[in-house]
Amino acid sequence: MIEAKKINKYFGGFQALKEVSCHFEKGKTNLIIGRSGSGKTVLMKCLIGLYEVDSGEILYDGRNFSTMILNERKAIRQEIGMLFQGAALFDFLNVEENVMFPLTMFTKQSLKEKLERVNFVLNRVDLKGSNKLKISELSGGMRKRVAIARAIAMNPRYLFCDEPNSGLDPQTSGVIDHLIKEITEEYNITTIVNTHDMNSVLSIGDTVAFIYNGQLWWSGSNKEILNTTNKELNDFVFGTELTVRLKQYFQQKEQ
Repeated sequence: MIEAKKINKYFGGFQALKEVSCHFEKGKTNLIIGRSGSGKTVLMKCLIGLYEVDSGEILYDGRNFSTMILNERKAIRQEIGMLFQGAALFDFLNVEENVMFPLTMFTKQSLKEKLERVNFVLNRVDLKGSNKLKISELSGGMRKRVAIARAIAMNPRYLFCDEPNSGLDPQTSGVIDHLIKEITEEYNITTIVNTHDMNSVLSIGDTVAFIYNGQLWWSGSNKEILNTTNKELNDFVFGTELTVRLKQYFQQKEQ
């Protein structure tokens, strides 16, 4: 579990996060949602230490990340997997080399051990036999799956996903969503997904934290989000014709 307790973050005179307190559960997909500029990306960057909080605490299974010195933080960072928005793969490396990269950087495993782990995670994301492919030869969905394989190569306890469906078509987005959820449950990972995609919220949002103007404005599950009376959340959730029709559909089912 990861906990944020009364997090405040300033950029000059602008307060980006205001007393944000929330928790992210182990073995579940925990989503952070909100409009652009709401503070959701700032919150994620604070959680992984890319931004220092001005006050408040961040706890990783009870360990206070906020007060740790660099070497102590390094130990926790090696327990973190990160799926970046644009996949962030190295074009000059092939698939196998990309997935092996964190193992080479942070472990003393032999080449045989690293290859075994690479093959295992590639097989887990349905990319068996893709080792020698160039990144330029991959589709958008394949790139995201390679990035997921790299993110779980170190067998992380915590997985952060920044807009994992960015640039993907709806069908491929669904495949990536369910792969993230399956891996989260299979390996009992604390997974945090930063997204504005309501399809992701409705399909895999075990817990959902809605950030509005730098504050935690609402929290709940994807089963509760369509029936909330929170005006700002409703404006966000029902901002598309699809979600409006979904709400009407569920209301009719309940009648």
